Amino acid sequence: MRSLIEEIQAIVGSAGLITSPIEVVPYATDWRKRYLGKPAAVVRPASTAEVAGVVRACADSRTAIVPQGGNTGLCGAATPDASGTQIVLNLSRMNRIREVDARNNTMTAEAGCVLAKLQKAAEEAGRLFPLSLAAEGSCEIGGNLSTNAGGTAVLRYGNARELVLGLEVVLPSGEVWEGLRGLRKDNTGYDLKQLFIGAEGTLGVITAAVLKLFPLPKSRATAVVALRSPEKALALLERALEACGERLTGFELFSDFCLALVLKHFRDTAAPFPRRFPHYVLMELSDTQSGEGVRALVESMLEAALEEKNILDAAVAQSETQARAFWKLREFISEAQAHEGQNIKHDVSIPISSIADFISATDQDLTRAHAGVRMVTFGHLGDGNLHYNVSAPEGVAADVFVRNTPAINRIVHDNVARFGGSISAEHGLGQLKRDEIQRYKSPLELELMRKLKSALDPRGIMNPGKVL
Repeated sequence: MRSLIEEIQAIVGSAGLITSPIEVVPYATDWRKRYLGKPAAVVRPASTAEVAGVVRACADSRTAIVPQGGNTGLCGAATPDASGTQIVLNLSRMNRIREVDARNNTMTAEAGCVLAKLQKAAEEAGRLFPLSLAAEGSCEIGGNLSTNAGGTAVLRYGNARELVLGLEVVLPSGEVWEGLRGLRKDNTGYDLKQLFIGAEGTLGVITAAVLKLFPLPKSRATAVVALRSPEKALALLERALEACGERLTGFELFSDFCLALVLKHFRDTAAPFPRRFPHYVLMELSDTQSGEGVRALVESMLEAALEEKNILDAAVAQSETQARAFWKLREFISEAQAHEGQNIKHDVSIPISSIADFISATDQDLTRAHAGVRMVTFGHLGDGNLHYNVSAPEGVAADVFVRNTPAINRIVHDNVARFGGSISAEHGLGQLKRDEIQRYKSPLELELMRKLKSALDPRGIMNPGKVL
C-alpha cells in the first residue's frame, strides 16, 4: 500500500512536493519568526483538482492540513506545528487570473495570485482593485481572504470580505464547492462564501475568488496634517467626511514617536514640517474625474480647519513623488519598529467615536503599570483600526521588556473590551490569539463557532490549533 506522501506525489508530481528538511524551512516559519514548525511535507498543487485530490487523501488518513499562501501572516495561522505529521498546502503555484470582466467590474483569480499582480491587472483593464496593504508585493489573495485583510482603503471600499462576490472552495472532504458567481444580488439562502472568508483555513481551502473591481481614479490628493491629539484627529475625520464624502479614500493616524522611528531608520525620508507636532494624519482623496478638483477640495477644507485652529499645520502633496514620500512616513512604521527592536504589538479595533478615549485611558493604565513605556500608536483611524504597540522604556533592553507581554496584553485587551472593541481588527487570531480570545467572546459565540467547525470539518483536519 502506498504511503500518504507517495499518494500525494502521484497527484501533484515531483514539482508539487517538497520534503527536504532544508527546503521546507521557509514554509515552516512564520513571517515574524515567532513560530517554527516541522511539517511532514510541503505540497504545492497547481490546480483545484490537485488540491481536491490532496485533501481527499489527507481526509482518508486523517492527516492535518495547514493551508498557506504568501506566508506573510502575523498571527501564525499558516505555520504547522512541530509534530512532523501535518501537511503544509501552499497555493502559490495556483496564480492564474482566470478572467477580467470590465463590464461586470469583476476579476476571477486563483488563490495564489500575488495582490500586487491583481492590482496591476485591474489597472491594465482600466479598473481598480482597492485592497492595499504593506505586504502587497508578496501576500496572496487566498491568504488575504482567509484573514479578511483590511489595509489602507477600508474607509471607502471595505475589508476583503466586502470585495468578494463568489468563491471556489475545496471542503475538508475533498469536495469542491463551485461558487464563482459574479452577482451583486443573489438572495437564495445562506451566503456560504462568508463562512470561509476570515476563517483562516479552518473550514476549507479557498482556491479562487470573484473579486469586485471599481472605476480607476484619475486624480488624487494626498496631505499630511499636524494635530494636537487623537481627539482633534477624530474631529478632522468628521469634517473631511462631510466635506469630501466618498472621495475620502484613506485616513491614517500616527504619533510623533512613530515619525521619529521612521526618520531614524530610513534616512531617505524627511519630516513633513519644519517643526514637530504630537500627532499626524495622512489623508488621501481620489476621484474618477481628472483635474485639480480633489486637491482644491482638500486644500479648502484644511484652510478652514487651520483658520479655526482645529489643526496645527498641513501640507498637501504637489506631485506624485511628494505623495509617495508622505505615504512612506506611514508605511515604514512597522519596519522601523522592527529595526528598533522587539515590541509588544496589538491589532485592535475600537468604535471610531471612542478611539481618543481608548488611547488616553490605555496610555495612562500602561504608564502606571510600567513606567516609561513608549507607545507606538498608528493605524487606520477612518475605520477604527489601531496598531497600538508598546515599546520598552529608554534604557531597558527590548528582549527583557517583552517578558511583560502577558501583563501588557491584559491591560490593552481589557480596555479594548471595555470600549466595545475587538482584539483582532485585520490580522486574525491564528495561534497567537487563539487562547486570548476565550476571555473576550461569549461562551455561546464560541460554541456556535465550534459547531460550524464540527459540521464542516468533522475529522478536524483543517488547520487544527488555529482560531479555536
